[in-house]
Amino acid sequence: MSPQDTQALSIMDIRFGHDTLLSVATMDGVRPSVRIVDSFYEDGSFYTVTYALSNKMMQIEKNPEVAVCGEWFTAHGMGENIGHPCDGKNAEIMDKLRAVFAEWYDNGHTDESDPNTCILRVRLTDGVLFSEGARYEINFKDSFNRDKR
Repeated sequence: MSPQDTQALSIMDIRFGHDTLLSVATMDGVRPSVRIVDSFYEDGSFYTVTYALSNKMMQIEKNPEVAVCGEWFTAHGMGENIGHPCDGKNAEIMDKLRAVFAEWYDNGHTDESDPNTCILRVRLTDGVLFSEGARYEINFKDSFNRDKR
């Protein structure tokens, strides 16, 4: 990994490695839809707790290609439902999400007893990040050894 890539990923961790608002765009057929979600960034992916029957998740099920936009950052990625927050395979990420979202997570908005509550992971593929006058083009597939879809 180049020094520029290392710097860009460090900025990503600092800027988005906490509860942060992120715009997520999906496609409903040929019509784009966008919404803002609370998210957490780690290792080339954004995570949010959501509802499997939401328009967002139904659109991602049909077409997993998404776009995201945050503070001086825009990217493409692949959205996926990685399952219920209480599923054992999600224990590690949920420990982090519950801590990161602690301010609001248990205020009635999230119902882990509902089988349709789920975790959305957006695995980033490519993006552009701006910081202190520098532009960073990030190939997340190469940075995190992902399939070259």
